[in-house]
Amino acid sequence: MSLARGRGSCRPLRWTASPSCYARLAASPAPISNILRPCLLAASRRRIHSSEKRTSTLAGHPMPDPLPPNVNVAVRAPLSVLSLTMVLRSLATTIVSSSPVLLPPSLRIMAALANSHNPVLNPDRNPLLRFFLKKTFYAQFCAGENAVEVHRTISGLKNIGFTGVILCYAKEVVLTSDQAKSLGEPAKETDDALKNEILPWAEGTLETVRLVQPGDYVALKFTGAGSLALAQLKARLPATPTLYKCIDDICQLAQQRGVRLLFDAEQDMLQDGIDDWTIEFARKYNSGVNDPVIYGTYQAYKKACPEVLSNHLALAQKDKFSLGVKLVRGAYLGSDPRHLFHDTKEDTDKCYDTLAASVLSRKWSSSVKGEGEYPPSSLMIASHNAESVRRARAICDAGAAKSDVSFAQLQGMADEVSCELVEAGQTARKEKGNKAPALPAYKYLVWGTTGECMKYLLRRAQENKDAVQRTRDSRDAMWTELVRRCKSVVGMA
Repeated sequence: MSLARGRGSCRPLRWTASPSCYARLAASPAPISNILRPCLLAASRRRIHSSEKRTSTLAGHPMPDPLPPNVNVAVRAPLSVLSLTMVLRSLATTIVSSSPVLLPPSLRIMAALANSHNPVLNPDRNPLLRFFLKKTFYAQFCAGENAVEVHRTISGLKNIGFTGVILCYAKEVVLTSDQAKSLGEPAKETDDALKNEILPWAEGTLETVRLVQPGDYVALKFTGAGSLALAQLKARLPATPTLYKCIDDICQLAQQRGVRLLFDAEQDMLQDGIDDWTIEFARKYNSGVNDPVIYGTYQAYKKACPEVLSNHLALAQKDKFSLGVKLVRGAYLGSDPRHLFHDTKEDTDKCYDTLAASVLSRKWSSSVKGEGEYPPSSLMIASHNAESVRRARAICDAGAAKSDVSFAQLQGMADEVSCELVEAGQTARKEKGNKAPALPAYKYLVWGTTGECMKYLLRRAQENKDAVQRTRDSRDAMWTELVRRCKSVVGMA
């Protein structure tokens, strides 16, 4: 079974949303939609157009115009595919996360909920707290607590027009600096570690692979496997026998089901160990194929990222396996040593775009160094930065992409970027037919109980603390969409 469906030059994006969907959404019983339901009814009767054009170039790396002038990117406002409830919930979330007044107390409250052992503050034991969180933050970022809820969420995203999802089991550990220092030395497996840490994580991850469909992704977070796994990673040692077998079982099931695995990045003290494990399983499951099962995660905000990627490409070239590259900027500014990162945001942006261009076009560069033929590779542009997404799209539109590519954003965040991808893919299909480059768009989301997801939600909120401008852009985009829908009622849009 080919895993490349919906990516690169393979089958086009599915598009099932239509103007009639607004009428159906307006008829929904959600109380949050009552005030502006007429907007949806009006929007179902008219087609909204946008003529906005953007151009840019990548300094130091020859690239075509990200938005060629002969391409009409959006037939209608990209965010029009979202329900009114989603728009209002996103607006409320971004108002809080972009506010220097509201965000700090919100973070303190979330930290208390994520780390407290008090039953009153435990969402899984306090039904009132669970109800509130599940209708707000949980609904914004998470897939569900069980298979029925997860399938409903995934179906909703695919009906909007997304190619698929990246699903992750919510169980994870984010260590403080004190916890990191006190992390014990590697030890032998114990019955307690197996019963309470490794096996529950493995079963949860196997269930995650079963929940998704062929062509989707599953993200593996090794920190969820417990203290023994953390100690092995910190010491840069191989996985213990039982943990290795669990990971191998997950890889086998994913390969059988046509699902791809993303080995997620973690804090710096664990990352070298994760890279070692990623390459070990990539050698086994990516050998002799152009479409990898195993993807590693590369953090462009780290100064060492170009060297790490170059070394992994050299290993793929030498050992004849395909390298799966999930390219991110990074998520641990608040916990990792500052000297590891680029000095400015501009340096991080330049690094990200240069690495993406190299892998996508399969060309060595001054940053990604190598000799001989570029090894087979596939790229996931995992970014909320609209400009980076457009630069990658420009390479695809120009026909210069040699690697399969997909795009991904977190569920509940950067919807203006995600929906532009969905709309642009549909428009390209209408204009160019089968010759149009596919723009596969995915959403990353976690599943698990409300309590299990709290640490994930806290980390998302902490990331927003370091990306205020980005969340302001999302806030403004949601507000603009809300105003557009209101104007449509009186014929002004």
